[in-house]
Amino acid sequence: MTSRSAVFLLTFLLSGRAAPPAGTPDFLDGDTTATLTLEAPLKDLFERGAEDENVAVPGTVTFKDASGKDVVFRDVKVSVRGHTSRREAECTFPKLKLKFPDKASLKIGTHCGENAGETLSTKYGRLANELSPQREALVYRLLHAVEAPTLRARPARITYVDAGQRLERNALLLEDDDDALKRFGGEREVTMESFGDVKARNAASDAARIAFAEAMIGNFDWCMRFAPDDIYRCNQPKPLWNVLAFERGDGRTGLAIKDFDLAGTVVGGHPWFKDVFTPAFVASKSKSETEVIAQVQRTRSLFPRTQLDAERKHLMDRKGAVYAAIDKADVDARGRDIARGYVDAFYRAIADEAYYRPVVAKESAQLFADAGGATPACGAKDLVRVGTPVNVLQKSGTMSQVVLLDIMWRWGQADPCPAILRGPVWVDSDAISADYPSR
Repeated sequence: MTSRSAVFLLTFLLSGRAAPPAGTPDFLDGDTTATLTLEAPLKDLFERGAEDENVAVPGTVTFKDASGKDVVFRDVKVSVRGHTSRREAECTFPKLKLKFPDKASLKIGTHCGENAGETLSTKYGRLANELSPQREALVYRLLHAVEAPTLRARPARITYVDAGQRLERNALLLEDDDDALKRFGGEREVTMESFGDVKARNAASDAARIAFAEAMIGNFDWCMRFAPDDIYRCNQPKPLWNVLAFERGDGRTGLAIKDFDLAGTVVGGHPWFKDVFTPAFVASKSKSETEVIAQVQRTRSLFPRTQLDAERKHLMDRKGAVYAAIDKADVDARGRDIARGYVDAFYRAIADEAYYRPVVAKESAQLFADAGGATPACGAKDLVRVGTPVNVLQKSGTMSQVVLLDIMWRWGQADPCPAILRGPVWVDSDAISADYPSR
């Protein structure tokens, strides 16, 4: 091997980036917006691929390289991907996947649809227009800034051509899952059905970074069972959602997060908020700040204090890189403001005093509508989950009147408790402590 070849190989190894297959350029290499043209029978694909992701049509991709030269790829297999966006007709222009003749793959996050302005889709609350890919590209840059394990990504401007008709829209180029697995040193993917939980998989290091990172971007469209008794949200039927898990070969399981088109930093807010949280918990009454606090506070129930403090220090050290990513992003002004709002709230929330706020720290605590404890605020014997944050308003005897933030979704949409959304409730004062997890 020549010295020049050795230097080239070393550069790739140090960057943690797998070299693209021969014949296919690294579409994801660069911070600028990539320019592509995709010519394919897309209308036919969308009609046939809605129910079958194995349907593929032939396409031609023209990519403008770093020198400005057009590089043409023919016989590219184009297919539809996605779950709710594809199967439930959320997107009139669904996500795509490209398979090149030399087997290289590339995912495309499309503009989804042509909704006006900040209008969100009815069922899942997607921002179905070309603002979304740019904002999601920023999300990936924020995640890279805090060194959270995730896919490589790059914003793009794509011209779609179908039977002579042309449509130019913003898009997002994404690393294929198999390529990401190899880049992270994974030997094989761990399926949702076989995942089990983070504790059994010895994956706490990646999991802690992920839990904080998802809070920073206001994303709730993910799930990961942390322990066998973890009953948070959708962990029972789906212990792994929008998380790539893979065996490393050393007894540990690696994790990487993906798919952020429903993140708060992309959509600007969530339609389910009023059914789960109350903005009265924070002085600003900011929904985004409330969402951030909710996920940040949940980490206290998942990891030991030494790991939490080490993780928060790392995130504080990366603060400059995070704000630089926001400033440099090719994104609309409103999207930049939304991202900055979530990040501002995040860095306030992980500071020592704000992080170790009072919570219900004892088992068997019940909420009441009165200071005397005569009337349950929710159901009879309806207990608060340990780790639930509270703001103490006043005390009367052995009881404290509190505003509660249901970070565990104990009283979510499936089992609501209107009292905690409408106003303060009462709880035994001895159940409240800021020393959680204990030193």
